[in-house]
Amino acid sequence: MTKILCASITLLVLVLSPTVRSQQQGGVAPGPAGRVGYIFLPSPTVPDAEADSQPIPRLPDGIVDLTGPWVGGGSNTDIELEGGMKPGELPLLPWAKDLRDRRREEQEPYTACLPMGVPRSNPYPWKFAMSYTAKGLSHIYVLHETGDAGAHRVIYMDGRAHPEDPIPTWWGHSIGQWDGDTLVVDTVGYNDKFWMDSRGTPHTEQMHTVERYTRVSWGSLRHVFTLDDPGAFSRPVTMTFRARLLRPDLKVGGGELMEFICQEDNQYGAASGITPGGGTSLK
Repeated sequence: MTKILCASITLLVLVLSPTVRSQQQGGVAPGPAGRVGYIFLPSPTVPDAEADSQPIPRLPDGIVDLTGPWVGGGSNTDIELEGGMKPGELPLLPWAKDLRDRRREEQEPYTACLPMGVPRSNPYPWKFAMSYTAKGLSHIYVLHETGDAGAHRVIYMDGRAHPEDPIPTWWGHSIGQWDGDTLVVDTVGYNDKFWMDSRGTPHTEQMHTVERYTRVSWGSLRHVFTLDDPGAFSRPVTMTFRARLLRPDLKVGGGELMEFICQEDNQYGAASGITPGGGTSLK
């Protein structure tokens, strides 16, 4: 009886707890109609007071070191609020707004071990991994601790152009270049299956994004994100996100990514009897 009472009190606290907007804090992510979407624990990051305590590092070739690992730096619970916009300011087309409002948390693709997509970043660490050939930097891989079913994003740095007719994928086709100390990533070829936040903000395969990553201090990374999707938005939108450096902690891996196997004992989808990742077909 005591256990049941404790569980009931805990559930009540979770339902009544206010949602949080910061990706660097633990808390409760909102679900549709104010329901609890999921709970998460905080990742330890470098405090703001220490963000400038060390110089911005550089790689041996002189390029600014964007490696990280970082926490945050993208949308998670609500792209509109986290991107610095006011409620209702995100210029969704009527059908896209209606779809977002009708989506339910049990339809969330990410909870079934599917990729988060761009620009989403939940409150767990991620990093840039640089790959070199004899000619220099050729690829940048974006690795995330919570796995996305083992998927990773590839940014081509070898000067190639986008394919004329790219196959729609979860991460799209990304090409990058340096603008001074800022990494500029241009991406097309997205599929329409991922949600841009846990609220269910949709997009279409017409989406084109440009991201500008700048390490503004030792402990902070600025991400300026521009999306142009005439299929779901009435105009292009630019938002700014901030990522914080993961605090080194030898007890949990020295400030590195930990192992996470999404499929391991994940009974969510089976228990719910759902088929997530249907894209915008629900419209």
